[in-house]
Amino acid sequence: MIVDLDHVQVAAPPGCEVEARRFYGQLLGLEEVDKPPRLAHRGGAWFRVGPRELHIGVTPGFTPATKAHPALRAASRESLARLVARLEGHGLEVAWADPDEIPGVERCFVDDPWGNRIELLA
Repeated sequence: MIVDLDHVQVAAPPGCEVEARRFYGQLLGLEEVDKPPRLAHRGGAWFRVGPRELHIGVTPGFTPATKAHPALRAASRESLARLVARLEGHGLEVAWADPDEIPGVERCFVDDPWGNRIELLA
């Protein structure tokens, strides 16, 4: 029986670590966590998202996920608006979803540095 979600992994190309830390750490504000020593040689980076983790895993022959995506929830609509403003201020394109699709939920999409789709919502 499944009782919880532990982590989600997003694929990235080799050499992704600097961009991962900038996008997921600095821009999205996620806390980086240390990878276990026996996995560190594989590259990538791990981040904390509330009680869960988001892993950026190195994939040779990488192809971005343009439909499948993690959805990251902001603390409030105001914090989502501030986050979107920060992303746009760094030149990233943010696409807002139709508000009628999920009543009461504001959501938008942004691509990570390698073209993976990321949903942000409040």
